[in-house]
Amino acid sequence: MDKLRAMRWFVQVVTQGSFSKVAEQTGVSKSMISKQISALEENLGARLLQRSTRRLKLTQTGQDYLARCRDILAQLDEAEAQVQTLQQTPKGRLKINAAMALGLTALAPAFAEFMRRYPQVELDVHLSDESLDLLEHNFDLGLRVASCSFDTGYVGKVIAHFDYSICASAAYLEQHGPIRTPDDLLNHQCFEYSYFRHKNIWPVGANGVPISGRLKANNSVFILDMVKQGLGVGFIPRFISHQALQSGEVEEVLAEEDKPPMSLYALYPVRHFAPPRLTLFIEFLQQWFAEHGYG
Repeated sequence: MDKLRAMRWFVQVVTQGSFSKVAEQTGVSKSMISKQISALEENLGARLLQRSTRRLKLTQTGQDYLARCRDILAQLDEAEAQVQTLQQTPKGRLKINAAMALGLTALAPAFAEFMRRYPQVELDVHLSDESLDLLEHNFDLGLRVASCSFDTGYVGKVIAHFDYSICASAAYLEQHGPIRTPDDLLNHQCFEYSYFRHKNIWPVGANGVPISGRLKANNSVFILDMVKQGLGVGFIPRFISHQALQSGEVEEVLAEEDKPPMSLYALYPVRHFAPPRLTLFIEFLQQWFAEHGYG
C-alpha cells in the first residue's frame, strides 16, 4: 500500500462524498480506491468510513484522522513547492474555481496564454456561479467578482477592476424608444440576473431604479444573448459585454450615469508558504488584465 496515496484518496473521497467521483477525477478504478482505503484502515487498525449503498459517513476516528491527513498533505505540498522555487521552474496542478460567465469570457484568453507560457503547470478549472467553499472542495484558488470586498478567512488579492454597462440592441431601441434617463428604464423590458446582490433594483442614477421584464436568468452571458436578439435591456458586466459593444451587436445606454464598480478577486486559503505556481498565476493575471482589461 502507498500510504500517502491512500491518504490523498481518503481526503478526496470524504470531500467529494463519493468513490465514483474520485475515480472519475483521478482516472483510477473505484475498486482500487476502495481497496487502498480499506488497506489504510487495516494498517491503522481502525474504521475511518461507514459505507452504505446511499452515502459515506466518517467515524469519530475518521474525523480526527481527516484533519491530520489534511495537515500532513498540505505540509508535503508546501515542501515540494519550496523545492520548485529553488529550481525556478513552476510546475504542478492548480485547481481553480471561477464564476461561469467570467470563465466563458474574460478568463478563457488569459488562461490560454498562461498555458502557452508555462506548459508544466496543469490547470483544473471548475466554473460555477455557486458560492463554493474553497477548502471543503480542495481548491487552490477562487476567482470572484464583487462590488465590495470579501469578508472571508481567505487571502484576497485584487486582480482587476471592471464596470457595468447597460446594453440594448439597435433594433430594440428603434422599436421601443430611446433610453435617455434612468427613469426611462421603468418603461422597458429589463432582464434580471438571479444572483445580483441588488435583485431587481439596478444601481444607476441617484437612488437606483426598480426594473421589471419577462426574463430572469442566472447567467449573464445568456442574458446578453437575449439582449442581442432585441428582446430587452441588460445590466451587464463589461468583461461580458465588451466584444458585443465593440462589434456593434449591442449599444450602451446611460453610459455617463454612475454605476457601482466591480473588482476581480483572487482568493486562496491561508498558508505559511504559497506554492510558486499559485503566486505566479496570480501575478500573471494581474499583468494580463492590466494589458487587456475590460474596464
